[in-house]
Amino acid sequence: MSSHHNHYLVALSVIVAIQASYVGLNLALRIPGAFALNRRLLIAASAITLAVGIWSMHFIGMLSMSMTSGVDYLVLPTLLSFLLCVLVTGIAIYLASLRARHLLAIAAGVMGIGITTMYYVGMIALHSSARISYDPVYVAISFAISVTASGLALWLAFSADRRPPLFLCATFLGCAVSGMHYTAMAGTTFDFSFAASVAATSFMSSDTLALIVSFVAFAISGIFMLTLVPKRMAGSPGPTGRSAGDETTDDFNEPGRDVGDAAKPAAGAVSLPDSGSADLLPIDKNGSRFHIAPNEVISVHANAHYTYVFNGRDDLFCPLSITEIFERLPKPAFYRTHRSYIVNLAHVGRVKRSGDAAVAELDSPVRRTVPISRARVADLKQELAAHQARRHPGDA
Repeated sequence: MSSHHNHYLVALSVIVAIQASYVGLNLALRIPGAFALNRRLLIAASAITLAVGIWSMHFIGMLSMSMTSGVDYLVLPTLLSFLLCVLVTGIAIYLASLRARHLLAIAAGVMGIGITTMYYVGMIALHSSARISYDPVYVAISFAISVTASGLALWLAFSADRRPPLFLCATFLGCAVSGMHYTAMAGTTFDFSFAASVAATSFMSSDTLALIVSFVAFAISGIFMLTLVPKRMAGSPGPTGRSAGDETTDDFNEPGRDVGDAAKPAAGAVSLPDSGSADLLPIDKNGSRFHIAPNEVISVHANAHYTYVFNGRDDLFCPLSITEIFERLPKPAFYRTHRSYIVNLAHVGRVKRSGDAAVAELDSPVRRTVPISRARVADLKQELAAHQARRHPGDA
């Protein structure tokens, strides 16, 4: 088959992939610090943004190729490829947001293999117009490019000790998508001699359709950015790792939001009446109350007038203020890293620089980071060293 590519549409497809990767990663980096419903919203928004961008890149890439015969795209395989893309990106982003290195490797494999599989599923949509064959070498190379570049992008964004600018991470991920597509296309052969002739029924050109698809992809990304990414306040480390001050928090949980499943009693929680214990923390759900012991608490986060206790798996609503909670928690096992955050020193995995402040990575089943005020970074490190010395006096 004789064909050539419209270089303007090729460039547009790469831009769409990079832009969607930027917004998708921006949202994904906020998942570890989100709570309850907002956490699920961020996972869904990140997956949809990435899926729309990846699918749009592939679609525009196909439109950029001028073929010697008319092409009719079947609807079902096209939709199936999009749904597959949403699923695999959602799984990959969730695994990557947990920040465990072995899960990050799985996330890279899921995303890379998923993106490549999406391409070959989408190509089924052309089977009514052409007989398609693939060069096994190019198939293997396309898988390798997708997995390797996706893994590099996710590692830079979620696990690197000094994360580069988010745009660079997005560029790697966008190039993973684009590089995989055009590599696979180089090894794809179309044979129209056995297919029935397809009448040209399109009312718009490929260029116009590509512009519409790219506009929709940009619009979806913009809507998610405007609705789910708050304006950064002083002291709130955003996904770029920069902080404007020390004592305010950047969180987008709405006051009064029902925490739903996140407020389920934790395993090992103590069900007691409200006895006003100086140690146990009250947890409210649907008008009933139970208590959890301090050793169940991994971290505490205040959001406006509401406080959530993180037990390593769920965010539990507590009616006490963060100051009242801090007074009940035993010292020096708990440390207030920020005006709105408390951590259990026994569950701090490491302290990592983030701009001119820092974050504490929590060692818990569900990985999470907690911001540290700039003025408290050195003090927290001393407290962690003292905590380790208390736990292992023989090592001192």
